[in-house]
Amino acid sequence: MDIQKQIGLRIKGLRMKKGLSQERLALIAGLDRTYITTVENGKRNISIVNIEKISNALNLSLKEFFNNDWKK
Repeated sequence: MDIQKQIGLRIKGLRMKKGLSQERLALIAGLDRTYITTVENGKRNISIVNIEKISNALNLSLKEFFNNDWKK
């Protein structure tokens, strides 16, 4: 599985664990819902800046986002 897909699945899993819709996550992170959708589907590259925005919106540090289990 490529890295874009892995990161997308990580974001989707964390979002769902927090009980947030794509729209709500996008609103909190200051991003567009369609952007969240394409990232979660592994169809778009995501910058580290936007990973940080999403992590903050999920109340996670980047360290927590990229913990050792994230690729499992």
